[in-house]
Amino acid sequence: MCAKGSLSQLNVCGQAPLNTRIVGGVDAPDGSWPWQVSLHSTLYGGHFCGGSLINNEWVLTAAHCLPGVSASSLRVYLGRRTQEGVNTHEISRNVRTIIVHPSYDSNTNNNDIALLRLSSTVTFNDYIRPVCLAAQSNGCVCVFWCSESLPSPGILQETMVPVVANDRCNTLLGSGSVTSNMMCAGLTQGGKDTCQGDSGGPMVSRQCTVWVQSGITSWGYGCADPNAPGVYTRVSRYQSWITNRIGQNLPGFVTFNPPTSCSSASLSKNLSQTPTQRIPT
Repeated sequence: MCAKGSLSQLNVCGQAPLNTRIVGGVDAPDGSWPWQVSLHSTLYGGHFCGGSLINNEWVLTAAHCLPGVSASSLRVYLGRRTQEGVNTHEISRNVRTIIVHPSYDSNTNNNDIALLRLSSTVTFNDYIRPVCLAAQSNGCVCVFWCSESLPSPGILQETMVPVVANDRCNTLLGSGSVTSNMMCAGLTQGGKDTCQGDSGGPMVSRQCTVWVQSGITSWGYGCADPNAPGVYTRVSRYQSWITNRIGQNLPGFVTFNPPTSCSSASLSKNLSQTPTQRIPT
């Protein structure tokens, strides 16, 4: 496994000390995904998208979450497990700057990526840590906040889904709709997926002892429908863009191949996504 970025990030990114097991489709225990972010806006009256902490002052999310949203209307919550009730380890920050990829296309969903600069830095602990970022493509897991078929549970959810090759995904979703800047994940039979409120959240993969973000929840058809994988922005395609925008204290970028030397297999997991790319109105 090769790594690049700020030493301060590489020493801590992708480590989740309180995550001791991998399960699918259930509530995520407190501290399992310490980089998970909940985005709130006065425009929507609460949570409307997810994101991921990538260093001590920057959050990665989806561009499609942000049209019409001003930095002054945003509040970022970290260390949050539930949208309802007490979050003992939660902190929050305002947003200083929104940076949407200049080539984001709302019609095709290409380049669906954005950065948020927090109003002040955060201090890392077991409940709040940055995720490592993929410097090349790899497998994944999704973490998300809600389910389309039921009222939003408010508790952070997690589900494990396999990556689907882009050519296969294009066959299922429509030729050419999935570009090289995207990746797909989902079960052929359906049943597990990310849904409304999950957009912008991370898809991560485990490499030995660290978690690496491969995708950003972007778009899809329906929610957990058969033969309709969720589509994610492929993070590895944007290493240069992220690096150039942040400039210093860079995130930890990790390059790796399928595991051959780890004692445990590489695992994929998705943290709440919104394949249908819908924002509450």
